Amino acid sequence: MEFDRDFGVNQVFVEDKYQRWRDNPQAVDEAWQRYFAQLAGLAAPQARTPVLQTSALSQPLPVPAPEGNGQWNGHGQVAARPPVSEGQFAAALVDLGDHSPEAQRLAAEEKQEAVAELIQSYRDRGHLFADLDPLGLRQKPAPELELANFGLSEDDLDTSFATGDFHVGVPTLTLREIVARLRRTYCRTIGVEYMHGEDPRIKRWLQERMEEAGNEPLLDREEKLRILDRLTDAETLETFLHKKYIGAKRFSLEGGESLIPCMDWLIEEFAQHEGEEIVIGMAHRGRLNLLANILDKDLSEIFVEFEDKDAQAMLGRGDVKYHMGYSSDRVAKNGRKIHLSLSFNPSHLEWVNAVVEGRVRAKQDRDGRDPTRKKVLPVLIHGDAAVVGQGLVFEGLNLANLEGYRTGGTIHIVINNQVGFTTDPQDSRSTYYCTDIARALRAPVFHVNGEDPEAVVWAVQLAVAYRQTFQEDVLIDLYCYRKYGHNEADEPAFTQPLMYEIIRRRPPAREIYARKLEGDGVTTRDEAQELMVARVQKLEEELERTRKAGLKRRVSPLAGLWSHYRGGPDRDAPEANTAVSLEKLRELLRSLSRVPKDFTPHEKIGKLLETRARLAEGRGDEPFDWAIGEHLALASLLDEGTPVRFSGQDSRRGTFSHRHAVLRDVRTGLPYTPLANLREGQGVIEIYDSPLSEAGVLGFDYGFSLDTPDWLTCWEAQFGDFANGAQVVIDQFITSAEDKWNRLSHVVLLLPHGFEGQGPEHSSARLERFLQLCAEDNIQVCNLTTPAQLFHALRRQIVRPYRKPLVVMTPKSLLRHKHAVSTLRDLAEGSFQRIIPDGSVSPEKVKRVLLCTGKVYYDLLAAREEKKRDDVAILRIEQLYPLAEEHIKAALDPYPEAKLFWVQEEAFNMGAWYFLRARFHLRRIRCISREESASPATGSAAAHKLEQQRLVEEAFA
Repeated sequence: MEFDRDFGVNQVFVEDKYQRWRDNPQAVDEAWQRYFAQLAGLAAPQARTPVLQTSALSQPLPVPAPEGNGQWNGHGQVAARPPVSEGQFAAALVDLGDHSPEAQRLAAEEKQEAVAELIQSYRDRGHLFADLDPLGLRQKPAPELELANFGLSEDDLDTSFATGDFHVGVPTLTLREIVARLRRTYCRTIGVEYMHGEDPRIKRWLQERMEEAGNEPLLDREEKLRILDRLTDAETLETFLHKKYIGAKRFSLEGGESLIPCMDWLIEEFAQHEGEEIVIGMAHRGRLNLLANILDKDLSEIFVEFEDKDAQAMLGRGDVKYHMGYSSDRVAKNGRKIHLSLSFNPSHLEWVNAVVEGRVRAKQDRDGRDPTRKKVLPVLIHGDAAVVGQGLVFEGLNLANLEGYRTGGTIHIVINNQVGFTTDPQDSRSTYYCTDIARALRAPVFHVNGEDPEAVVWAVQLAVAYRQTFQEDVLIDLYCYRKYGHNEADEPAFTQPLMYEIIRRRPPAREIYARKLEGDGVTTRDEAQELMVARVQKLEEELERTRKAGLKRRVSPLAGLWSHYRGGPDRDAPEANTAVSLEKLRELLRSLSRVPKDFTPHEKIGKLLETRARLAEGRGDEPFDWAIGEHLALASLLDEGTPVRFSGQDSRRGTFSHRHAVLRDVRTGLPYTPLANLREGQGVIEIYDSPLSEAGVLGFDYGFSLDTPDWLTCWEAQFGDFANGAQVVIDQFITSAEDKWNRLSHVVLLLPHGFEGQGPEHSSARLERFLQLCAEDNIQVCNLTTPAQLFHALRRQIVRPYRKPLVVMTPKSLLRHKHAVSTLRDLAEGSFQRIIPDGSVSPEKVKRVLLCTGKVYYDLLAAREEKKRDDVAILRIEQLYPLAEEHIKAALDPYPEAKLFWVQEEAFNMGAWYFLRARFHLRRIRCISREESASPATGSAAAHKLEQQRLVEEAFA
């Protein structure tokens, strides 16, 4: 149908009406019936054809049934906007057009278009004009929302315009009313960024909720008093600690007290949306307040940490009070129990983010508990300088929607101090907002003035509902300030004198809100003061009780899932049988060699599957390579019901094209995972190719291991030195968590290591760094030389109740080395060996003993065979830590007169030499290695061969 005029952006709308009229004329309003009949040349009732306005505003889209369960704090379910009838719409258009001369009609259309643009501009840019900064220091942008910028003026304020898709419940409003509603919604104490996303469903969903409510919650008296209670709790704790422990660091929440009602409401909202558990990650600012007033940590435990009177018990262990974690159960108002976990966190501000996400994913995946990812919620509390300054934040955001790492959306809360330590925003970021990094996810951001706790509550209600509806990240940017500078001993006026002069005169958020409630008739000044007095009295009583009882710090015991496992000294952990019967191994190999009938593997993969099948039918003494040993380790655990998570860069295929855990049909590209198809009822296998992120992914997998002690959790680096990018995770969490926080993990790090001429960055996994971190049997460090050793080491991680991280220097060239092989009998009859002795030479003939670890063993073995030296024994140290003196002594006892050498591929100042020399009393031992070097390896393949040749020659000199 060709219409008799151009309907502009309403063309689709009119075409839809026309199609409905063609199907059934009664389906559209009478005015539309006349119009379409006239165009078609059909008889119609005698009436003039209305002139339809060309407007940028379309009819409101049908409003879907509201999500959730009506818990909108006084709003009830957000009511669907009453649809505007076609008749009303057509009549509105007639009024604008039919009774006016052509020029006036066009002017009216332009005005309507201008109003549409104005509404859209408020949605896009209104947040820039919102009253967000409680200190009033934030510079306002250019006045781009002035009416004149849209071709409108004050003369138009009392003219009625169609509201279109502006969700105000009526089809027309005066311009004055439209502007007032827009300012109330988008420019009050909450500013919302959401128009940068591409999904129209999300924009529509947010607009409906924000515009109908004017971005304000409807709170009853009880709810407002609850907010005042929470603010009172927050303020009194801080002022009390400040007076009782003068100068003690606590990283006060003062200036950002609205975080407490924010978290209080978040928990309640999540309970209303059928949530069960929240895992929280945060840095130190406000942590003590959150522990006391949200997680209900016993005040005496906090006071004991301030008293700090048990020095002897804490020698060399524990952590500062504002790094500690905690967990508790809370019953929400609707009777639903919510489990709360605040993760332990070091001073590396944002590094806990990935750990929290991994913990949440583990809780969701464990026993198939939360397939929709709506029961367990990650909440990350950031600082403004850290959220934009720490690269790990983006690594975490990038994981949000990836198959192997998604958690169903994270709620991020930024405590926006408007300063980082002593650094102003203009010196710490290149973006307007500290949250602009989240634009990568198109995540909505609710910027809120922290001195309007009701706006904070509304932002929380929207954020929780959004997360549960769309399963995506959302941010709350809590604009506040920091009363005392970076910590209580700091003098912030040195660097921000103007800011801190304003802060010095500023009343606390509780006082401001109490005055508001007093003005609204909700409470009185005396009642608010009585609340303060009662809280202080409670704190005084708890402190007195703590001091009188002489309470001391207590170590949080292993409980729940972890009650069946142990850490502590290696010598106290019983060894376990890691062998698997020959028949079971053959059965597993048959399963690993099968693919569906309609699956066409790559030609080379087909040969690999044939190799597995032949091995299954062999005698048990045929050699196999590293990949089969690893596959059998994973398959045997899965067959026993142990779930496995395996992630890393290119881990499905393997960096060196050796693993092939996930196969692809060459015709369809569809995947098939033999490890997931061993038998019904087997353990779950999750194997993922990770993004090019070390810190984020290792942090995630470490976090995953914290809540899955019965899973095998492995992280693999593409090359071992890539672990450098995750050093903070290794130092601050993996190697020290048991000592600091009594938290165990058994995460496995697989780090390709070996000198093969690939240059400085693809040779060394920095073995020396891990050995330097070894103490108190905190981790296990291995440099393995056979597939059987890997098989038994991986199985030992699960079969033993001992839970410690395992760091494995995995091979590269040895993956296909003709001598780096094992047999099924090695798996069925053997066990893990910390030191592999040399059974190929007679001890009586030995004059020279070469101690070594890893790949260099095969270079030494080849040289010994070539030189026909039966007077040289080569001993392999497979587990470098924990390694007892008696283990080395027993290995060396057969050679009492032989000269002893340590041989390593690494430079003299790297590798295991310094570690072994410092820890063990080895007689007359000398090191044979590459010369001291600042770089791990040469970039010349020819130079590498020459270095390796000289090293081996020296070993047999």
